[in-house]
Amino acid sequence: MKYKIIKDINLSGRKCSIYSIFVEEYGRTLFEKFVEDNFPNYPDDIQTILDRLEVIAHEVGARKSFFKEYEGKPGDLVCALYDTPGRRFRLYCIRYGTMLIVLGSGGLKNVSTWQEDPNIREAAEWMIKVSGDIYQRQKDKEIWFANDDMDMEGDLKFGYDEER
Repeated sequence: MKYKIIKDINLSGRKCSIYSIFVEEYGRTLFEKFVEDNFPNYPDDIQTILDRLEVIAHEVGARKSFFKEYEGKPGDLVCALYDTPGRRFRLYCIRYGTMLIVLGSGGLKNVSTWQEDPNIREAAEWMIKVSGDIYQRQKDKEIWFANDDMDMEGDLKFGYDEER
């Protein structure tokens, strides 16, 4: 599948840069799809997540307390951002310290583990895959952090070279 990691200028702020995953097949980012799919039925929960992202980006950075860590494989930095009331929604992301996060997708979690729900499982597995892809590119020195770790640079397109 073709995707690229893009900085969301509208969400990013002086305390944290926010990136998302643009999936060519969807014609939008995983985060945009998450909002569009869930806002009609859960507007308050989605607004809470949007408000939290605003605070993260502009006021306090991606504090550890906002996230449930270790949602993926050991060391992959995949975590879940909570909505606050009842903590029912999960937005899976990759957290690089307090200054950069990559948003994925998620949804309403009504099960004890993400593996039990097909939609939540897909969202978490996407982020585990993306984290692995980023890690490999970092190892190969094709992706790096710049501007005091607030930006990700290099080859941020994945799956495009498979067509050759």
